[in-house]
Amino acid sequence: MQHRIVVLGAGYAGAVAAGRLARRLRREDVAITLVNAEPDFVERVRMHQLATGQELRPRPLAQMFTGTGVELRLARVTAVDVDRRTVTVAGPGEQGAAELEYDTLVYALGSDWDDQGVPGAADHADQIASRPGALRLRERLAALAAGAPVVVVGGGLTGLEAVTEIAEARPDLDVALAARGALGDWLSPKGRRHLRKVLDGLGVTVHEHTAVTAVTPGHVTTAEGTDVPAAVTLWTTGFAVHPISRATALEVTAAGRIVVDRTMRSVSHPDVYAIGDAAMATGPAGNPLRMSCASGLPMAWQAADAIAARLTGGKLPDTPLRYVNQCVSLGRGEGLIQYVTADDHAVRAALTGRTAALYKELICKGAAWAVAHPLLGLPTRRRRVVPEPAPRTNPPHATDTPHTTTTTTTTPA
Repeated sequence: MQHRIVVLGAGYAGAVAAGRLARRLRREDVAITLVNAEPDFVERVRMHQLATGQELRPRPLAQMFTGTGVELRLARVTAVDVDRRTVTVAGPGEQGAAELEYDTLVYALGSDWDDQGVPGAADHADQIASRPGALRLRERLAALAAGAPVVVVGGGLTGLEAVTEIAEARPDLDVALAARGALGDWLSPKGRRHLRKVLDGLGVTVHEHTAVTAVTPGHVTTAEGTDVPAAVTLWTTGFAVHPISRATALEVTAAGRIVVDRTMRSVSHPDVYAIGDAAMATGPAGNPLRMSCASGLPMAWQAADAIAARLTGGKLPDTPLRYVNQCVSLGRGEGLIQYVTADDHAVRAALTGRTAALYKELICKGAAWAVAHPLLGLPTRRRRVVPEPAPRTNPPHATDTPHTTTTTTTTPA
């Protein structure tokens, strides 16, 4: 009987994990099902480009996984029962709700934008955490007349990429950024200087140390009681994980992220792995890995290799997960590559300008290529699944050695 592996979500992490599993395991031994609500792979790291009118290359998932042995199931996940080992899905191809049974589950449902409970944000702010959100913002920006005010709330990586893309694409708009702290306060001095230079050159007004406490159709209100005009407000203050994890028996954090060990295996349910934004994994200094493509891809590699090793009796992966840099696009012609420590703290070195923009573009293309070519890249080494020993009907003799599985753990970064 085939070992049933179900992967939930075909974002960067889920799609890469499914492809890597197909490359590691013999098709006769496993049935790999990839469940996703949309038919196309979404390059989430390019949503700020989509929002400003740029066209992105369509990437149909069916085309990507043809001939790989991965079955694509277009459906929306509505429930996960980790005790019964079933997933409930619904979608255009389903006659009502359907149940999928699994032996191993890879949970990669990702995250959505987080309005943080700020009054009016959910009703009046736009977001670029999803393709529909980016397309809606695209329509709203296109409809704005010259001089209209746009406020991007959030000074993190997403906010910086969005505000520079908008200001470059629409220099006729009055574009502003509201950052809770100092501009780029996590960057090196060189990185901060370059960031400020680019924003000044694009005419972006920066409101530092500014917390937005309310959003209306015409302005945002700060904690100081100041109203900042905003015909369009873009909310980029953070991400919230998919709510399904909270409804399961899995051990999760207060934010709903699934707690995993160093091989991305759930600490409460060993037949479940979690990767990407949905997983709570820690780095070398014990800090949580940030929600990002930079975290999701290595987590997918780690999980897929660990699953393959456990099924085939191979050696568990011993590759530490660590950060190298933070890649930020600042429009199409400018970029910032901030080099960081293994646990994601900025060092003095940084790459800036056109070279940094080209570097970031290569990173984005490389990530998309890895998803679009699941059987290419590393050598294909499909191994046979080792059957689990049949359960004993009688207690073992004292001289018998019980069947055990040895787990080697590594520290992710």
